[in-house]
Amino acid sequence: MTLTLFDTATRELREFKPLSPGHVGIYLCGPTVQGAPHVGHLRSAVAFDVLQRWLERSGYDVTMVRNVTDIDDKTLAKGAEAGVAWWAWALRFEREFQAAYAAVGVRPPAAEPRATGHIPEIVSLVSRLIERGHAYERDGSVYFDVHSFSEYGALTRQALEDLTPAPDAPAEDKRDPRDFALWKARKDDEPDTASWPSPWGLGRPGWHIECSAMAQRYLGDEFDIHGGGLDLRFPHHENEQAQSRAAGYGFAQLWMHSAWVTQSGAKMSKSLGNSLVVSEVLGRYSAAALRLALASVHYRSMLEWTESTMDDATATWHRLEGFVTRAGERVGQPTAAAVEATQLPVVFAEAMNDDLSVPRALAVIHETVRSGNNALAAGDDATVTTALLATRAMLATLGLDPLEPQWASASGDAAALGALDSLVQADLTARAAARDAKDWAAADAIRDRLAAAGVVIEDAPDGARWSLAD
Repeated sequence: MTLTLFDTATRELREFKPLSPGHVGIYLCGPTVQGAPHVGHLRSAVAFDVLQRWLERSGYDVTMVRNVTDIDDKTLAKGAEAGVAWWAWALRFEREFQAAYAAVGVRPPAAEPRATGHIPEIVSLVSRLIERGHAYERDGSVYFDVHSFSEYGALTRQALEDLTPAPDAPAEDKRDPRDFALWKARKDDEPDTASWPSPWGLGRPGWHIECSAMAQRYLGDEFDIHGGGLDLRFPHHENEQAQSRAAGYGFAQLWMHSAWVTQSGAKMSKSLGNSLVVSEVLGRYSAAALRLALASVHYRSMLEWTESTMDDATATWHRLEGFVTRAGERVGQPTAAAVEATQLPVVFAEAMNDDLSVPRALAVIHETVRSGNNALAAGDDATVTTALLATRAMLATLGLDPLEPQWASASGDAAALGALDSLVQADLTARAAARDAKDWAAADAIRDRLAAAGVVIEDAPDGARWSLAD
């Protein structure tokens, strides 16, 4: 089967062919560590973790590079406002991001470079752009000349005359207001620790140049996939591509962008006051349920966050975890090696190869779990074993195998939940039979009995779902 991915540069599904057979290089724009991570920040990280896991399951060796922007205007301003050194402020939130990633099962990248750790590479790239006629110096700052590069705007398909001025410096400091900063001269009100020597004087890197320099440093002149959130397409990724290709590098061969987490249709962000800080969410829900919620919607589709998002994900996680627990108690749990060696169902693989269609892949998992539960009820151990292996193998591909050490250690009540699920499923089966027979009194009695025990029933097109009341 052939893997196809949606390239946001060409706006079409493309057959994926890595530059080097058997190996994939990915650069993922990581966090700007100016504040605590919210759920919206994790969407991109989880999406590309699923991509990496699927590529590796497909036999590729993957080098994932995810940067940290540890200096920018906001980091300096917020550190000063709090009376904390900017670098201490940045490190505090870098650690919070790392903890959030780890909590939801996002594996550490092969490299996690900081902007401030790559000043020589950045200065070298800026110098190269000046030498090639694509950048110029003004009063200690260096700007990219957008008129010098005919392909500027190609990534987002925008004409230069339609673009707004870059807000990183006063328009009068530039040849054209749309030129963007590669190197920013030190300001009198900035701390000495926030600037480095360069051929143009003391200063610090602009936002866009850091990623071009670090991608080239760790992945070479060209690499397979550049990823990030949809909001980064312009100006960040447009500027990255322009400066890297103007420097003579092939840069990213395919661009992937994950959609936002929204609330009432608006992008989740601190500026809108609608952020959900990860630490607060994890104080109320399991990390596995949060990962499931973030992964269950196609990565290119907006994830509308509502009051029921985590309740639904928690109920789904309990069903999956419950089946794996009950089936293992019945037929024994397969080893990790056996799970890894299990051939995935064809329809699951087809879904994942179709631009990572996780919703379709989850539908296959749910159907397998239903089959496994029916086999448990019928005493069909052979089918239970097959369903258990397939379920765990598919969930592992999504980073959600309930018996992965991370989830297993965090689910000390898994056996209890499994037992509860078994009892509730029996009642749901009886309720469904009563509804089919139009015995509404009996169906309502079952629902009311479960409600009195703290079990909430929700009817859905694919059957009734249950969750524990708050």
